[in-house]
Amino acid sequence: MFVDQIKIEVKAGKGGDGMVAFRREKYVPNGGPAGGDGGKGGSIILKVDQGLRTLMDFRYHRIFKAKPGQNGMIKGMYGRGADDTYISVPQGTTVTDAETGELLGDLVEADDELVVAKGGRGGRGNIKFASPKNPAPEIAENGELGEERKLKLELKVLADVGLVGFPSVGKSTLLSVVTSAKPKIAEYHFTTLVPNLGMVRLDDGRDYVMADLPGLIEGASQGVGLGIQFLRHVERTRVILHLIDMSGVEGRDPYDDFVKINEELKVYDPTLLDRPQIVVASKMDMPDSAKNLAEFKVKLAKDKTLKQVPEVMEISSLTHQGLKELTHRTADVLESTPKFETLAEKEQASKVYTFKEDEPAFKITRDSDATWVLSGEKLERLFKMTNFNHDESLMRFARQLRGMGVDDALRERGVKGGDLVRIEDFTFEFVE
Repeated sequence: MFVDQIKIEVKAGKGGDGMVAFRREKYVPNGGPAGGDGGKGGSIILKVDQGLRTLMDFRYHRIFKAKPGQNGMIKGMYGRGADDTYISVPQGTTVTDAETGELLGDLVEADDELVVAKGGRGGRGNIKFASPKNPAPEIAENGELGEERKLKLELKVLADVGLVGFPSVGKSTLLSVVTSAKPKIAEYHFTTLVPNLGMVRLDDGRDYVMADLPGLIEGASQGVGLGIQFLRHVERTRVILHLIDMSGVEGRDPYDDFVKINEELKVYDPTLLDRPQIVVASKMDMPDSAKNLAEFKVKLAKDKTLKQVPEVMEISSLTHQGLKELTHRTADVLESTPKFETLAEKEQASKVYTFKEDEPAFKITRDSDATWVLSGEKLERLFKMTNFNHDESLMRFARQLRGMGVDDALRERGVKGGDLVRIEDFTFEFVE
């Protein structure tokens, strides 16, 4: 099954806790502190795997957790850092924060990597807190929590050439003839439900990737038919082969088909029409095809809305008429066509970074039970990294709060001695 959009959750590993320990050896009466630091938590990294073609693997495994770092140990030994967790994704994967909509990265090159959740740093052991004033501290830090994120992964097929057109115009047949791909071919609309890729290899040594994109219909950009679901795959193509059925067996006007498909491309992304487009007149082995093609060229020449009249090439996948000329001409156009920016790249380039004031280090609110509540990212991080098993660590945390101005702010809000104050699930009594 082809899957090109998925949401996953990632959680990096927590850093290891620092250790409170003292050197106790025979003949060493004043050994001093000997608690080591905790190891770093594992990060979560997305990495391109060229062997993948879909996001199917994520349908059954959507939550990824990295391992925590090892705690610090006695004799000053550091805890071991956890290995990073690598998640394989196919080439062409765009990564977005599912909650904020922020574009995090676009993985398009082989072996590209993107750190999506950074592991927490290890807490310091009591060796790090030794000083001339306090040579034997009973202070250690807990490890920092790893980042957590909800991500949206979106796959956009990497192909040099994209085949577009109404259903049943011969896209899958053309792909099967000029490449070794084996797409499903049948005489009914929407036979192709997923993009199919194939490699075109020419006798002069040139090659390129061709993608057969599921048939578009009028209103596709608004969700009609297969809808916008596969329009995104056109973004990365450098040359568009616009197939049009010239046989007229379905009673449609070839020129109307051409206009409607181009309109859908324009609505989705206007710059798609700036790319080289070759109109491929298919099924030229049918009786009325030559007549319909002549009428099509006349209408095309009179169309004043086109920036430039596209080149028209005739083919018949059944008799192989014009296939060699088409594949070679496509290779020639590719050689002179640079890569185009995708919507994601344009969004990143046009992103305006505005100055944001730093959030306050803490906030003070009051619960219905009259308990004062302290919150804030910086304050909560200090709280989580404090080891409350040791009195000195607790006193250090109290000094940190005082240095942040928490005590004075509480007094300004009217807190009196004996009132209860809570940080997350830890409640204490305010003492003047």
